Amino acid sequence: MTTTVAMLAALALLMGTWVATAQRAAALDPFTGYLMAHFSAEFTGGEQIFLAHSTDGLNWTDLNNGDPVVVSTVGTRGVRDPAIVRSPQGDKYWIIATDLRIASGTSWPDASERGSKSLVVWESTNLVDWSEPRLVDVAGSIPGAGDAWAPEAIYDPATGDYVVYWATNAPLNGVTKHRIYYSRTSDFRTFTPAQLYIDRPGGQGIIDTQIVESPTSVGGFRYYRASADGQITIEASNSILGTWTTIGNLSHMGITNGTGGGNVVEGPMWMPSNDGTSWTLWLDQFATGGGYMPIRSSNLGSTQNFQTVSPYNLGGTLKRHGSIMQITAAERSRVVARWGSTAVSRIQSYNFQDRYVRHTNFDVRIDPNVSPAQDGQWRIVPGLAGTGTVSFQSVNFPDHYLRHDNFDFVLARYDGTSTFRSDASFKAVAGLASSSWTSYQSYNYPDRYIRHWGYELRLDPITDATGRADATFRTVG
Repeated sequence: MTTTVAMLAALALLMGTWVATAQRAAALDPFTGYLMAHFSAEFTGGEQIFLAHSTDGLNWTDLNNGDPVVVSTVGTRGVRDPAIVRSPQGDKYWIIATDLRIASGTSWPDASERGSKSLVVWESTNLVDWSEPRLVDVAGSIPGAGDAWAPEAIYDPATGDYVVYWATNAPLNGVTKHRIYYSRTSDFRTFTPAQLYIDRPGGQGIIDTQIVESPTSVGGFRYYRASADGQITIEASNSILGTWTTIGNLSHMGITNGTGGGNVVEGPMWMPSNDGTSWTLWLDQFATGGGYMPIRSSNLGSTQNFQTVSPYNLGGTLKRHGSIMQITAAERSRVVARWGSTAVSRIQSYNFQDRYVRHTNFDVRIDPNVSPAQDGQWRIVPGLAGTGTVSFQSVNFPDHYLRHDNFDFVLARYDGTSTFRSDASFKAVAGLASSSWTSYQSYNYPDRYIRHWGYELRLDPITDATGRADATFRTVG
């Protein structure tokens, strides 16, 4: 009887695991492309979140015309080393990143010894509408912690939550250096206390680590990780927090993280192929400023299996330490529809032709000699409310759009609501004062149009010649 009960319990557990796995597998359509999240460099606007997409994993197209897609308004107001994460069901996404802005004048010693101990987190349900950024203090409980850098996350099917891991510079056993710590979370809001994950011998630090899964255990293991620890070291394990076996490094290819010279790289970034036959490891050639380079293997059981890959094209922006996520056709369609290439335009007034629509302190008006110039630059994109409309996306605040609020115009961050979509969408029609120009009719108040009044933008009914002139515009480069 005891044996029978045990067998039934084991069968139930097996069936439950199979059902959960089947549900996860069925939740996602086949992967047909790739999405890269990255930062660019230490210049104004360069330490934010950029996205690029690819169909073959080698030739990349910048989204949002190479400008940031989301920006940090918390902590240091700069972010680096983004990791993009999808839930197993494909119904939620997160971006986690280092809270660090070197462009503000912060020195590297200050950043590593007295820097932010928090990560910046965004979340989304559709990969295009992102929450406000929030800070999560992951390293504050580590004695003497100086920073929290280069976060990554991987779903752990054994526990049904995520292992988030990052580098912190802290003293331990008389040695202060960067080690990898980890925490668990199910929602990227509440995290378990930080625990030590990877510590190299002696004074050797480690900052960049990224794990990739091999579902069919090609090479003998389920998980492989690449770490920048003087070399680019490849290790393997059958569980994320279990014992890891060293496979080797890339020194035989003339690639290191500084120990022994050669091509000095950092930020290893895994990309499983969509056909399941190979893994590409992208390496950031930061020492020469060359951006990422790819090497590829069809069997991660030996580092001797890696080969260089060419040709490849990274697009128009410098791509620094990030991550790559496989995406479905539907996911790619959404990100391209939102952030595909769109020209930057200025919006010129018909009756005050030296003035252009601009935002200032998130108010919207027409002004001459707009400074800084990006305050008067817009991307006219497919309307948030749907077919036949347009929306005006800010160039220097790419998650903000022109919208009316009580018939006054503001520049506001897109909150994903239907009210916002309606308030930020307009129908482009022949200009009310000149048919060769354009007027913009409100989507949700079709008897009203965008016009200026006292140089401030409003949404009004148009009843006379002055109103028709005030409500007429054209786009220029």
